[in-house]
Amino acid sequence: MEIGYWLFNNDMSTVSFDVREKGTVKSVRECILTIDGLPSGLNGQIVELKQGGRGMVTGFKENEVQVLVLNSKSPIRTGDEVFSRGESLHLPVGEAFLGRVVNGLCEPVDGRGAIAQNALYPVFRDAPGVMDRVPLKETLETGTLLINAVIPIARGQRELLIGDRLTGKSTVALDAILNQKGKDVICIYCCIGKTGSSLNKVLNLLCQKGAMEYSIVVNAVASCSMGEQYIAPYTAAMLGEYFMYNGKHVLVVFDDLTRHAWAYRQICLLLERAPGREAYPGDIFYIHSQLVERAAYLKPELGSGSMTFLPITEILQGDVTGFVSSNLISMTDGQIYFNITLFNKGIKPAIDFGLSVSRIGSKAQWPAMKALSERLKLEYIQYQELLQMTQLRTAGLSKEAEEKIKRGQVITQLLIQDKNKPLPMEGEIILLFCLSTGVLDTLPLEDLKKFKEGFIEKIKEWYPEVFNDLRTTHVLGDNSLEKLYEALGKYFGS
Repeated sequence: MEIGYWLFNNDMSTVSFDVREKGTVKSVRECILTIDGLPSGLNGQIVELKQGGRGMVTGFKENEVQVLVLNSKSPIRTGDEVFSRGESLHLPVGEAFLGRVVNGLCEPVDGRGAIAQNALYPVFRDAPGVMDRVPLKETLETGTLLINAVIPIARGQRELLIGDRLTGKSTVALDAILNQKGKDVICIYCCIGKTGSSLNKVLNLLCQKGAMEYSIVVNAVASCSMGEQYIAPYTAAMLGEYFMYNGKHVLVVFDDLTRHAWAYRQICLLLERAPGREAYPGDIFYIHSQLVERAAYLKPELGSGSMTFLPITEILQGDVTGFVSSNLISMTDGQIYFNITLFNKGIKPAIDFGLSVSRIGSKAQWPAMKALSERLKLEYIQYQELLQMTQLRTAGLSKEAEEKIKRGQVITQLLIQDKNKPLPMEGEIILLFCLSTGVLDTLPLEDLKKFKEGFIEKIKEWYPEVFNDLRTTHVLGDNSLEKLYEALGKYFGS
């Protein structure tokens, strides 16, 4: 049924005529409402609740529509009225959102008052077309040596972080956010289905490191409604699109999409949709592909902005063949696999070389990094194979085998990195240069950590121009190489 209201000014002059469809709540099943009386309802349209709050049309029955409650200010009961203007969900965006914590509907939840908006953007938006994009050509500096060297990520890429629970996935993603300080990159951290205490730790870290200045946090923790948890990653992508279409570079972390899939599965079961594999609905692949395709690097005519996605997914006991994880692997540009065995050995970040890949990131790698890391992965894999072959032997190894094992141990220690201490790209290149000279092979393993920290600081003190040249040219020129050799001599007193 359609109803209309005349809206008047104070002088009783007519302003407009507001037309809305009115419906009635027929049944309530947790977060799903069955509504009678919205014959024009379409999928994705917003429904206003009489007591305050919004819902979204998500399903249909004969002469009825099903509505997912996004938020509600009071309990909803059978017989309550709802209204629809036939509009899709649009939420506010703008520069003022930087440094703020919002929920899935872009409402502030940090107690700092309202947020000024620049525009309204659609939450569900088509991804940029092929002709709107350019080939990925710039590296995203993650601050993690292993990733930048072996599994590089380009701006505009979608790189999946996958592994068991508590293996350091979120830590690596947060280090990438911390490393964007001073690099003119907007960061968005979307927390889905995790505990409130976990989110508080993230917020404290971002505040302590000064990262909130260029970051937005989308809060959809486990205590939030299913509707908010479902819509949160799309809201985060929408916030990123505002900056991308205004010529900025954006990094979005989804932590994590496994819990997002759980929320959507619960919603669909309440909608009485036929369950498929592992009880997930048939369109679970579509809802995630619809999301990750929104990452892009736009052509100059559209501002040359970019949006990079780091979705996180959790697996059980190293099984990457799960329904959600295998879907996400197939729709992203590579995956970084976190091995729980490595984590338990103290090798952090616990990234497995063999199962990790970046399909397009190498095209955007700095030439200096690419040249120095060419043999790194091969040498490390050879070391792991040799270690397995000789683990039962205590003596009788050849000199060549002993040298390879020592080399592998040095590489392992070089790649170990403390959490929340991202390295600049220039420092990573300098460390790999030192590795290539063989000088690190002569150091005791226990002295390697001290060398990593001390040598980079000495280069900054003695030859700051090396850092400047690397940042400008991305190449280790003859002049820089000469100064690095001089620095090694000075550091070791020879």
